Amino acid sequence: MTGVRIVGVGHYAPERIVDNQELETWFDTSDEWITSRTGMKRRHWTSPDEATSDLALAAARNALANANLEPGDIDAYVVATVYPDYLFPATACIVASKLGAVDKAAFDIEIACSGFIYGLTVTSSLVRAGVYKRVMLIGAETLSKLVNKEDRGTAILFGDGAGAVILEASEQDSFLAAELGSDGSKPELLRVAAGGSRRPVDHAALDEGADRIYMEGREVFKFAVTKMIAATDAALAKAGLAKSDVDFLIPHQANKRIIDAAMKYLDIPAERCVVNIHEYGNTSAASIPIALSEAVRAGRVKPGDVIVFVGFGGGLSWGAVVWKWA
Repeated sequence: MTGVRIVGVGHYAPERIVDNQELETWFDTSDEWITSRTGMKRRHWTSPDEATSDLALAAARNALANANLEPGDIDAYVVATVYPDYLFPATACIVASKLGAVDKAAFDIEIACSGFIYGLTVTSSLVRAGVYKRVMLIGAETLSKLVNKEDRGTAILFGDGAGAVILEASEQDSFLAAELGSDGSKPELLRVAAGGSRRPVDHAALDEGADRIYMEGREVFKFAVTKMIAATDAALAKAGLAKSDVDFLIPHQANKRIIDAAMKYLDIPAERCVVNIHEYGNTSAASIPIALSEAVRAGRVKPGDVIVFVGFGGGLSWGAVVWKWA
């Protein structure tokens, strides 16, 4: 089997910044309250005319420049997102078209905040199996358009952004192992209730905010910590590695307290965990690739480093990938 490695990274965030001080004018809250409970200071939100494909396109262009490749050099484009431009066509098709990548394969993955973990596993498999030589994976979200701006519990959490990686066939294999899982028995814990075939959007849904993000915060928090640790353990076991072998942890940026719990369990010091939640908030499927792009461009990640990517999301879903940087 052919190996796979990441040869390019890129990210993008909208210009508009919503800081905690601005949120203080919306809710009975404070910068201290938000920071102590989430670790968030700011988040980037789109303008009314910006869509998910616009953010994905900017991140894709940055990744292509980083890899010194042209759009036509990529054989397939994959976008992980919970909020595509349209129900169909796939946002990946739009991104590929705007890049000028004609006749290329393109599809979306929708598994919420676990999107990059699932996407990395799927796209790596396509390359390792010899189906494609190069694949671009993009995590892109415009969650500011989905938050209920009357719900303090969720409106403070989410931001917009996109991160992209380019995967390429390689003699040495960076993909060491993955662990994916889901439990769809309690979708009501984290969901947008209206807008799908179960409940199309109507005036009643709009009036009650059913077309906006709803989350049972305490239940999701407990679930996240448990599943992130379990997924990491399982992925490391599959890779034949111990916790002490991990050089870098790049977790989904959902809540600083969740990240701290994962760091404590893995005995990873702060300098070996990539955390940017203070700047971007929770950008769902975009959070891990944004963090990876920033770390790589800052020179923090070195060849040979063993990285654990780990996250959780709606579904409920979770996963971890063990990756050796090349």
